[in-house]
Amino acid sequence: MPKLLFARAPKDAVEERKVRKLAGARHAPADWIRRAQIIALSWERLRVPQIARELGCAEKTVRYRLARFNAEGLEGLVDRPGAGRKRRIREAERSQIIALARTSPPGQPARDPATGELATADEAGPGVWTLDTLTEAVHALGIVVARSQVRRVLLAEGVRWRRTRSWATSDDPRFAPKEPALLPSAPARRRE
Repeated sequence: MPKLLFARAPKDAVEERKVRKLAGARHAPADWIRRAQIIALSWERLRVPQIARELGCAEKTVRYRLARFNAEGLEGLVDRPGAGRKRRIREAERSQIIALARTSPPGQPARDPATGELATADEAGPGVWTLDTLTEAVHALGIVVARSQVRRVLLAEGVRWRRTRSWATSDDPRFAPKEPALLPSAPARRRE
């Protein structure tokens, strides 16, 4: 026969008020509200199966939450830190990488509005962003990250680091675009 399990009595009025306030909250994380409701219903002397039915969850969940609250108090209501490796780069560094990819490369020619001539900010700099040039620029900012990590950051944010290629134009001076066909592929119909 399963052991009867109830939440321990509140340590003081402050703890009870916090749990009951969280149990009735509307603008708190839903899982915290559910956990506080489990504790509050247990204080009303409802048993585990009744609490599970009322809240629409498993009895095992109710037992687990009651045991955590009994052992840890209010800290038993919050999530434990997640498992797995933490991110190597901070959110601020991710933002810097994304902002850099959205800028024009230093070697890209831009037309000077006063003179109308093409000029670059850095003649030796890259004319287009590639993963390699972005990684070098990120390293120059002092962020230690690999090329593959730069790619993952940009893909996760949906940022394009490549220009779309137009096959109709070329930077090659010897390139001559194709002329339109002189004869249509199908003969034209005569109108009568």
